[in-house]
Amino acid sequence: MTLVVQKYGGTSVGDLDRIRNVAKRVKAARESGLKIAVVLSAMAGTTNKLVDWVMSLDAASFDEAEYDQVVATGEQITIGLLAIALQTLGVPAQSFLGWQAGFRTSADHSKARILEVDATAVKQCLDEGKVAIVAGFQGISPQGRITTLGRGGSDTSGVALAAALGAARCDIFTDVDGVYTTDPRIVAKARKLDRITYEEMLEMASVGAKVLQTRSVALAMQHGVRIQVLSSFDDKPGTLVVDEDEILETQIVSGIAYSREEARLTVVAVNDRPGVAASIFEPLAEANINVDMIVQSVSRDGKSAALTFTVTRSDLPRALNLLELAKEDIGFDRIVADSNVAKISVIGVGMRTHAGTARTMFRTLAEKGINIQAISTSEIKVSVLVAEDYTELAVRALHSAYGLDAA
Repeated sequence: MTLVVQKYGGTSVGDLDRIRNVAKRVKAARESGLKIAVVLSAMAGTTNKLVDWVMSLDAASFDEAEYDQVVATGEQITIGLLAIALQTLGVPAQSFLGWQAGFRTSADHSKARILEVDATAVKQCLDEGKVAIVAGFQGISPQGRITTLGRGGSDTSGVALAAALGAARCDIFTDVDGVYTTDPRIVAKARKLDRITYEEMLEMASVGAKVLQTRSVALAMQHGVRIQVLSSFDDKPGTLVVDEDEILETQIVSGIAYSREEARLTVVAVNDRPGVAASIFEPLAEANINVDMIVQSVSRDGKSAALTFTVTRSDLPRALNLLELAKEDIGFDRIVADSNVAKISVIGVGMRTHAGTARTMFRTLAEKGINIQAISTSEIKVSVLVAEDYTELAVRALHSAYGLDAA
């Protein structure tokens, strides 16, 4: 029998009716001849509520292991309810918490990383003819404490379980029916992609697309796990995330992504000397603040420079504070910050072999009167920073310019 891991997000198990719907879907898949393991998130909104309860205690400091102990409980509810719903339909099922399913993680509470999945107990359950239902988002540390994987961690749990079981694929059910060329809420002519490469999906996830979590895509690419993104509310074909070899002919550009979660900082009149960039970025790195786009411009006299870079908007206050504290060591005049910016990205593996992709992007934005504040590139991506007010105009214009509009 072909083994498939099905992962359902919070909206898919948001209430009892939706859990019953998932049970019917799992039963139908099983009756079609598949062997099924299921990974579940908590009900939509539950994790946020649990986090709010912890934070409402106003503790100046607390053991983060206790935070995980509380926050991990949401998935325990959904796996038990789905097991009961399946048993009601005459389908044998058994639920597993993350540690029971063999998820061994680092001890980095609230942001743990999966070290190993010993799927022995899950395999035995499947061999006994049952549906195995596993709590996503969680595992156990080397010290024997419950851990959580951070936001979107259930996607990672699903892919990791599929890799450990040698599953044919990991079906991720969510509230959208696949991966689109861009956000359909902005571009009505956005097209759903039948297939997309791991690299393209990884780039799209990293620059703003919310369909899949970045870590899950990276893990799938590392272990060769095929992912299918599907809607849990409609019976429509989804989008397969696969190796580039499985796509016969790739487009130059597969999609346009955007992120409104950016903030730009410019450190003005920095002494232009060896090591100055390190002095700026080291305190940010130590505080786990990720820096993205970086642009440096040197003054006419060559003695000073302005260094511009981006961080996530939520990290802006901390970044400003850290740089001000290090002002004397760095040596600069002032910092100019702007949170009203957006990052627009053009993504496609075909860019490796086709010239002119960046030119088309720059020309299109210029024709719309959109000024580019910063640029970053990879082998299959070009990203630009623009004023946030131009986000939707930029996405629509680029979607058309690269011939992605549906007929």
